[in-house]
Amino acid sequence: MRAVAITDSGSAEILKVSDMPIPEIESETQVLVQLKASGINPLDIKIRQNKQAFPVQSTAILGCDGAGVIQATGSDVANYQVGDAVFFCQPGLNGRQGTYAEFVVVDQEVLAPKPEALSFVQAAAIPLVLITAWEALYDRVSIKPKSQLLVEAGAGGVGHIAVQLALLAKARVAATVSTDEKSSFVSQLGVEKVIRYQNQNVVEELMSWTHQQGVDIAFDTIGGDVMQRCFSSVRCYGDVVTILTPTAETDWSEARLKNVRFTQELMLTPFFLNNKTFISHQSGILKQCTPDLNNGQLTVHVAKTFSLENAAHAHQYLQDQAPIGKVVLEI
Repeated sequence: MRAVAITDSGSAEILKVSDMPIPEIESETQVLVQLKASGINPLDIKIRQNKQAFPVQSTAILGCDGAGVIQATGSDVANYQVGDAVFFCQPGLNGRQGTYAEFVVVDQEVLAPKPEALSFVQAAAIPLVLITAWEALYDRVSIKPKSQLLVEAGAGGVGHIAVQLALLAKARVAATVSTDEKSSFVSQLGVEKVIRYQNQNVVEELMSWTHQQGVDIAFDTIGGDVMQRCFSSVRCYGDVVTILTPTAETDWSEARLKNVRFTQELMLTPFFLNNKTFISHQSGILKQCTPDLNNGQLTVHVAKTFSLENAAHAHQYLQDQAPIGKVVLEI
């Protein structure tokens, strides 16, 4: 099969298609999926840049998100059969294979039936960002109707899904963006307060929006100084949830003074810990959101697609352009 694999860290140029054996089913609960598309995430770039920091194979096939058709099943697979269209998130960690390939073997608990209304490209763009946003807003914190929420980088992959999940929960949403195009995009999604962080003071804008109280929840998708700013943006006894790791330079004094509840979201946790219960919870999120994906209440924006052979260009595009929504490989 054709696959994009790395043996060492490096720039995007190391991403090349090679011929590798089609993986084989090794347990009764696994399935073989012929992939039609693979979503690209910043995590893939981080693994490519610093492979040694992750528990990946010596020859590591990148990619977490996949959508395709089941070609074979183990003897104990229930609810799925050959020919079923599925989508899923399986990072290539701890002996698993990633999704930049024509075929992949996955455990059945990772899978969800592909939403009928979506193409394979659209379906492959969704899993990691949807799971991340759902866990952050519904599991890590409890977003409620009329809650005032800040989504940092609201037009990004995780951000634009978080905006929609918050609106489905009937929350009020503010979002930071960098361009006119992104401002228009999040406004069309339903964002009430759009902040151009490059030429507006984010904290002042949020204080004006919240009558000088601060938002109930700040969702950080950037880290560093942006995470730090969230402590100033949130109200006393509010919540800050981040998908990035705090740095040694993080100043916790304001968070402590305001009694802010700080929460971290790492959707990779089930795969780092090999915990099937947590993995099943994540595929359950995909299944729970399928009706909204089918009826258009929840949508994913695909900024651009690339062929598998152009994975290097896809990585560089995501790094350089920070596009609206997601980038996808068509296989």
